[in-house]
Amino acid sequence: MDDRPLTVVQFGDLSRDQRSQLYGDDPDPFEMGDDRLHWQPKLRHVGLEDREGRLVACAGLVRTRVQAGDGPPQEAIGLGGVIVAVAYRGRGLARQVVAEALRLGATLGPELAMLFCLPSRVGLYERLGFSAIEPPVLVHQPDGPVCVELVVMWRTIRAGAGLPAGAVHLLTLPF
Repeated sequence: MDDRPLTVVQFGDLSRDQRSQLYGDDPDPFEMGDDRLHWQPKLRHVGLEDREGRLVACAGLVRTRVQAGDGPPQEAIGLGGVIVAVAYRGRGLARQVVAEALRLGATLGPELAMLFCLPSRVGLYERLGFSAIEPPVLVHQPDGPVCVELVVMWRTIRAGAGLPAGAVHLLTLPF
């Protein structure tokens, strides 16, 4: 494996070839099992490419709306689909691609970034400045709001911004 620097790229939806490069033959690359939630697609991505142009790490972004406590709804950046190809794991690329995605997210307007993760990933995101939102967190679904069982985390992405207080309700599909 080449240790030369990787190239940061931005693009829209993941192509079939890019998914194959990232997921390999893994039928459940995000370890979601029989998850029944409806998720919104990430139509904007930040990735890292190797010198041959293969996508080796990726994070997706969406604009979303969230309400905390009795406060007004506000826009946030949803971060999701963070993945590193198997052959490139253990090199800090998840941290790098998330940092690049947050840099892009900060240019899009919202003050907050949110994500959903498995308990085993909480430490990674805490090191990147995210903090867990106290459950329950409601998310929009076609049949109405439901409590999500994953860990939901957020952080500010604009200087001077603060995290809102109170129960959290995501007003869109999760990402």
